[in-house]
Amino acid sequence: MKLKDTGLTKDQIKGLVDKYMIETYERMDFLAETAKDQYIYDENGEAYLDFYAGIAVNSAGNCNEKVVAAVKDQVGDIMHTFNYPYTIPQALLAEKVCTTIGMDKIFYQNSGTEANEAMIKMARKYGIEKYGPNKYHIVTAKMGFHGRTFGAMSATGQPGNGCQVGFGPMTYGFSYAPYNDLEAFKNACTENTIAIMVEPVQGEGGVHPATKEFLCGLREFCDEKGMLLLLDEVQTGWCRTGAVMSYMNYGIKPDIVSMAKALGGGMPIGAICATEEVAKAFTAGSHGTTFGGHPVSCAAALAEVNELLDRDLAGNAKKMGDYFSEKLKELPFVKEVRHQGLLVGVEFESNVDAVEVKHEALHRHLLITAIGASTIRMVPPLIITEEDCDKAVAILKEAVPAAVK
Repeated sequence: MKLKDTGLTKDQIKGLVDKYMIETYERMDFLAETAKDQYIYDENGEAYLDFYAGIAVNSAGNCNEKVVAAVKDQVGDIMHTFNYPYTIPQALLAEKVCTTIGMDKIFYQNSGTEANEAMIKMARKYGIEKYGPNKYHIVTAKMGFHGRTFGAMSATGQPGNGCQVGFGPMTYGFSYAPYNDLEAFKNACTENTIAIMVEPVQGEGGVHPATKEFLCGLREFCDEKGMLLLLDEVQTGWCRTGAVMSYMNYGIKPDIVSMAKALGGGMPIGAICATEEVAKAFTAGSHGTTFGGHPVSCAAALAEVNELLDRDLAGNAKKMGDYFSEKLKELPFVKEVRHQGLLVGVEFESNVDAVEVKHEALHRHLLITAIGASTIRMVPPLIITEEDCDKAVAILKEAVPAAVK
């Protein structure tokens, strides 16, 4: 829908949002009307270089033609049904995902936080059924982020700040240890621990990739203790980090992995994949969803996954991530550039306000986000070129000095 078709002005649209919507977002003064590839366009047709990609969602580009065609085709056949009959998009996507990432079983959800809820539930049910009623404890990482529903929020290692503030007691049964500290994770485990749950790259925590020693060490420790390794790849999955899944960069495999965002190519979908043994914990009635495995979302996801793989966008993510990160080191007041593929973070010296960098970039038609006071994060579509990276760096060279406190 375009603004000209509504008979309203941009200010009137903003007024409707202010009047009727419960706002928990810091809105940009920007009306996103159309999008294509690495650009989003406002109501005047002005182009914005999109280095946010719907928060790491539109990995094969905004409104990818094959994804759009798959959605249109599926909507005309069946838009929604309950999860008792078989549907073709569910089946084809299940085969594609499992065979591509080397996992045995998939369970569909609607989003990343729901995928993490399912992963937590599956791990606990597996532990309690196999070892007894106390085997439910899970260790996660400090400064991690797993979502905003109660189980995922409780797993998010930010007690006393961040998304946990104001919601009362968290779900019992989680402990937190410092990220990339293998010994601290081992020490946080007890006789009741069934799983360790981490992101291969902490996104909301400031773009911190796991070291190989840490992630491989967790895999070895879980194997030694008969525990599960749960990987949250909601943001890192599906070619973002230079491999199809980030765990492939480390040469390991999880017992359960969650995914969402890029999987759907712009349509809402989440999922967990598990080994055959662990997946047996879910039986009839133990978990469910009305919209998970939605035919249209599954059709879009199948088209998106095929695009990511056929065009080797993991390879482009690695190449462009390395190129972009080197260029970002030329910015003023840079303390550190961190990345894995095209999940890129820039931490500035304390005299730079990262939120203001975001605002100044927006004024110059570059879309990025800020993490905390000093770090910006960029997760562009994986189709970007060196020219796009150079353009973003040029804009940031103007934006950063304007954001000095």
